[in-house]
Amino acid sequence: MISGIWPSGTCAERQSLRSRVRRIERRLAVPAGQQQGRARGYATQAERHSGQQRLQVLKARLARAERRAGAGQVSVCRGGRQLAKARHNLGAAGLAPEQWRQRWEARRLFLTADGEKDKFLGNETIRWHPGELWLEVKLPAVLGHLANRPHGRYRLSCPVGFSYRGDEVAAQAASGAVRYDITSDPAKNRWYLDASWRMPQVPSPSLEELSQAPLLAADLNHGHLAAWVLTPDGNPRGAPVTVPLGLAGLPAAQRDGRVRAAISMLIRIAREHGCRAIAIEDLDFAGARSEGRERSGNRPSRGTRGKAFRRIVAGIPTARFRDRLTQMTRNQGLAVITVDPAYTSRWAAEHWLAPLREQNEITTGHHAAAVVIGRRAHGHRARRRAGVTQPRPEDRGVRATPTAPAARCADRDGGTRQAPRLPPRWRKTGQAQRDHPPNQAVHDRSGPPDSREHLLLSQLGTVLP
Repeated sequence: MISGIWPSGTCAERQSLRSRVRRIERRLAVPAGQQQGRARGYATQAERHSGQQRLQVLKARLARAERRAGAGQVSVCRGGRQLAKARHNLGAAGLAPEQWRQRWEARRLFLTADGEKDKFLGNETIRWHPGELWLEVKLPAVLGHLANRPHGRYRLSCPVGFSYRGDEVAAQAASGAVRYDITSDPAKNRWYLDASWRMPQVPSPSLEELSQAPLLAADLNHGHLAAWVLTPDGNPRGAPVTVPLGLAGLPAAQRDGRVRAAISMLIRIAREHGCRAIAIEDLDFAGARSEGRERSGNRPSRGTRGKAFRRIVAGIPTARFRDRLTQMTRNQGLAVITVDPAYTSRWAAEHWLAPLREQNEITTGHHAAAVVIGRRAHGHRARRRAGVTQPRPEDRGVRATPTAPAARCADRDGGTRQAPRLPPRWRKTGQAQRDHPPNQAVHDRSGPPDSREHLLLSQLGTVLP
């Protein structure tokens, strides 16, 4: 640990000293009370003399730092140099000898273990389980007789948790390396566990590069994830996958654990099929959650349908799923592509559900929606397969690639519609298929009365009482 931290601090000290030396030399090059370009000299000769003395001190410190760096020697004060100097003036520090001794021993008493990516929970020496909240430490061979777990490990009897950003620590432990530091605070008489990790600096690939490889498309729904692997030409490969995601009635920690387990399964499937990215919908129910019971368009507001809609919205962790997916896939070298969620379910049921169900009976409308999501991520339309080129006139009977299954319309249950030319769903009734009615003024009733009849009616009106 010391060799990994202090050399960087020494480099920072050397850079700071060099910067201050250059600044003072730049001001000393200008006479006192004058200015040359952007460089301004010292105001008085006395101030200039103080700057010269300061320059000598900084150059001496820089020379010592350069010698230590060249020899590979690092100056370390276990427990902190500031606390060590406070021992000579306890009155100014406001500490009694016993208090100073407790702090000094606590600073020097610590346990640190760097993370390992390929190990269980991201660390071999110190392991923290986010679901069961236990902490294990691998003991040295000399202390192996104190172990209460197999393989020379000791598990603490008290639960250990993170009160701040613990979900991020759990996601990192499930997909990458985590460094843990165990320290003591004598003022509060407590032990603390700190977690840290380094984000990999990997350049983000372009969409053109990702479109040349298969991807895993996932449709987030209430209670499960529907996923399917798509080839670069936009066609599904293999069988559809359903990942359970039951979150109803669970505490926050268990819900986050279920989300991490589902994402881990998606990453494993993507790795098995050679995918470079995972495609999801850019879905957010912030507007629906903020409106509450207020009616918006065709969305149900009250009653059984309104309660069911709000229960579904509350049960879909859109923001948490997106954040955890981004963090965990980045540790595994995968990219995340978000697409527009408009009409994915409608177009999936209209163009893909029926032919896909003929090939695999377990296909649902959510799996078909995942296919549409993946096609959008690849840059294809929802109802066209890429790679099917237009044949030449002399080759009309031969296609460039095998034909795709006929995309027949499907009803709500996935069955084939009997009438392929039904009106759209959003129209309540179909338009009438008939000729225009004839001129009613000529054929269906008598023509307008002549002037004599008008005159007669007016005369009768004058005669009648």
